[in-house]
Amino acid sequence: MQQDRLSDWLVKHDLVHRSLGFDCRGIETLQIKTEDWDSIAVISYVYGYNYLRSQCAYDVAPSGFLASVYHLTRIQYGIAKPEEVCIKVFAPRNNPRIPSVFWIWRSADFQERESYDMLGISYDNHPRLKRILMPESWIGWPLRKDYITPNFYEIQDAH
Repeated sequence: MQQDRLSDWLVKHDLVHRSLGFDCRGIETLQIKTEDWDSIAVISYVYGYNYLRSQCAYDVAPSGFLASVYHLTRIQYGIAKPEEVCIKVFAPRNNPRIPSVFWIWRSADFQERESYDMLGISYDNHPRLKRILMPESWIGWPLRKDYITPNFYEIQDAH
């Protein structure tokens, strides 16, 4: 299967990762440790994954880990047959810190900011990591499974 090339390359060069299997389209999902993500992100870019199609995040389980998910695309021989890989980086809930990939893929800017705003994942070395959807004064992380919804909302500057 052509989709497992990055995984094979990582194994060949003794870079720690774990394959989480393939989705229905044959795209492999890899789990990368937080401390290895910055170097593996650079390696992925050099290997040809020069397009960050999307980045998102989710809460795995109450009191569990938070996950940051990256969908990378490698367009080597034309747009008709792009090679894709999905990378998941898990961070502990009590101190969710993941290296930012903004300096590799600029399209990560707003996507990492949204993940920070909704789940509280701090992306190290992101140049403008601040709330993007919620007001700066908002307390908490609305998409976490343990988030307690306030009894009221104060609407400021509503027109």
